[in-house]
Amino acid sequence: MKAYMLITINTGQIEQVIEHLRRVEGVIEANMAFGPYDAVAIVIAEDIKALGKIMAARIQPIPGVLDTLTCLVVDD
Repeated sequence: MKAYMLITINTGQIEQVIEHLRRVEGVIEANMAFGPYDAVAIVIAEDIKALGKIMAARIQPIPGVLDTLTCLVVDD
């Protein structure tokens, strides 16, 4: 299962959060973005439960992460 995670980050912490995201198991890519979200991460997980664990236990607790929006990929 693949998902795009759109992330809102505290001002001044984008670079640190992206560096941290790139070290998270399951995150295959993380980049800064312009627009309503500060970063986009591409996450791969075995199933929806594993994806939820990555989001709740590994991404949302990163210092500087304010909010996330997960978009599941339908056809990969």
